[in-house]
Amino acid sequence: GKLNQFHIVVANPPWNQDGYGEETLRKADFRERYSFGYPPKDKADWAWIQHMLSSSMGKVGIVLDQGALFRSGAEKKIRKQVAERDLIECVILLPQKLFYNTDASGIMMIFNKNKSKGRQEKILFINAIEEHDQHPSVKRLNTLSSKNIEKIVEVYNEFKDVEGFSQIVSLDEIRNNDYELNIPRYVAPLAKEEAGDLYQIYNELQRLRDEREETWKKVEGHVKEILRL
Repeated sequence: GKLNQFHIVVANPPWNQDGYGEETLRKADFRERYSFGYPPKDKADWAWIQHMLSSSMGKVGIVLDQGALFRSGAEKKIRKQVAERDLIECVILLPQKLFYNTDASGIMMIFNKNKSKGRQEKILFINAIEEHDQHPSVKRLNTLSSKNIEKIVEVYNEFKDVEGFSQIVSLDEIRNNDYELNIPRYVAPLAKEEAGDLYQIYNELQRLRDEREETWKKVEGHVKEILRL
């Protein structure tokens, strides 16, 4: 009669999954999972996050597309509430070409319902874009070596600033940035400043593209309604 809950919940759900907007999720059992709101129909990322948070008594780890960090509209409203509840502990930018079906860099978000006192109202951003080795058997892919993983885990466990790699950001700064969690905004690699600048430009173009698509869908819906299509 209620959701099962676990100490730790981890998943790599489909990115930007279609078909899970408000109309569908309102019909689901345990609708209280979506107490922060409903995501757009064509991007279920924040539905997955809320489902996992509702199923957790402690920590959640989820791998997603970067767009979940900065898209506007319904996703921003949900992101704002989750941030204000102080549930986001760490956001990690992963290297490119880790996945078979996309060359894009994914992200890992760590949520914690029981933050220690030193981590409250703070988010640790880790830019691990350069932390990879060549995949041993697939030339077009990268992989995370044990050394790469250990570096990321050490910084997360110690919750510390490392120049060009990690930055602890206060919730006040997140508010000032209108709840945008795009990692290069807070920490960019030192070794390749030009590449870092180019990467920030790429992320900004991606954000603008998503906003354009979202605006177009709204306009298209209004036009169809007016024309009774």
